[in-house]
Amino acid sequence: MTPAESGGPAPRDSWPLFEVFIRGKRGLNHVHVGSLHAPDAEMALHNARDLYTRRNEGVSIWVVDAAAITASSPEEKDPFFAPSGDKVYRHPTFYSIPDDVPHL
Repeated sequence: MTPAESGGPAPRDSWPLFEVFIRGKRGLNHVHVGSLHAPDAEMALHNARDLYTRRNEGVSIWVVDAAAITASSPEEKDPFFAPSGDKVYRHPTFYSIPDDVPHL
């Protein structure tokens, strides 16, 4: 009988993958630093602290279940971002700036 069948903890190979983001002392943005497997989000947070902030590199940690992330793929780059290419009015070169407007 396996531990999962007996009501015990799930085996490590079935733990979900979490993506880890750290906000450094000097920065304002969280930066992706790596991934780890853990049985739940709380344990992932503790493991991320131990693994990625051993030298006091961060002041805030986010852990996100990798299954909850939806992202575009690099292969879809051209068709996915193409609709914004034909909107020239979004670029500052589209507008002419009058000479009498200071500091713009």
